Amino acid sequence: MKDIDDCIIIGAGPAGLTAAIYLSRFLLSIRLFDGGSSRAALIPRTNNHAGYPDGIPGTDLLLLMRRQAERFGAVREAVAVTRIERDGENFTVFAGDRAFAARTVLLATGVVNNRPNMPNDVHDEGLARGLLRYCPICDGYEVTDKRVGIVGTGDHGMREALFLRGYTRDVTLIAPEAEHMLDDACRKKLDEAGIARVDGPCGGWAIEGDRMALDTAAGRLSFDSIYPALGSQIRSELAVDAGANATDEGCMEVDDHQRTSIPGLFAAGDVVKGLDQISHAMGEAGVAATTIRNLLSERAPLWR
Repeated sequence: MKDIDDCIIIGAGPAGLTAAIYLSRFLLSIRLFDGGSSRAALIPRTNNHAGYPDGIPGTDLLLLMRRQAERFGAVREAVAVTRIERDGENFTVFAGDRAFAARTVLLATGVVNNRPNMPNDVHDEGLARGLLRYCPICDGYEVTDKRVGIVGTGDHGMREALFLRGYTRDVTLIAPEAEHMLDDACRKKLDEAGIARVDGPCGGWAIEGDRMALDTAAGRLSFDSIYPALGSQIRSELAVDAGANATDEGCMEVDDHQRTSIPGLFAAGDVVKGLDQISHAMGEAGVAATTIRNLLSERAPLWR
């Protein structure tokens, strides 16, 4: 019989690394594929992740988690997975020109934020300096009483603007294209909250002093922080192509134990509809890992 891993984890962000720690400590044979694109690596400093009173950069958190997983024997490979195929009750996972057999698979591939149309160097510097932010839940506290812009429209843009209105009075919702796409109910809520609306299109992004500036239909505006509310792409195509169920938006459908519609295939973290928070992803991964261990024990005793 060919070599087979107890579990292959696809994705090495907080969810994938948490699962790797749990599964390794369950004395299971695992393989962790790291495509190198975890959103956590883009966080300059997370201040709401418990246990770090002074906050911690996303890259440092991932490094600590990798070291912890490797301490217990997790094998991590920097490679992108291209396909998952079912093989009876097991799976074949394809990465590059290689194929790997696994009894179970955990998908922890997360999502990718849709970025504004702006130069990469401006984007990256703005993100590092907190002039560009993607997660109001993560860092709304940091913009308390600051001048904040949200690039977005429709119900999604409205909800993000209203959330941030809880931190500051100075909030402006900017349409990414020529005009806002807001119904009367959205406009009424924005007006009641005192949130300004500006039409687009947006362009001419630049860092000017300590602010992020951009061109709009109302002229050039600058803000202490700008939040792109442009949605995201859920990286669930590997599981969907294998036949797993997902929502219309692409989020993996799972039960309370992180099981997808395919027996033996699990999903955890931002690829599943949820809060898109590090702590939430880690909790789901712990549930998934424990369920994987119990599933394998049901198939065959894990006695040593």
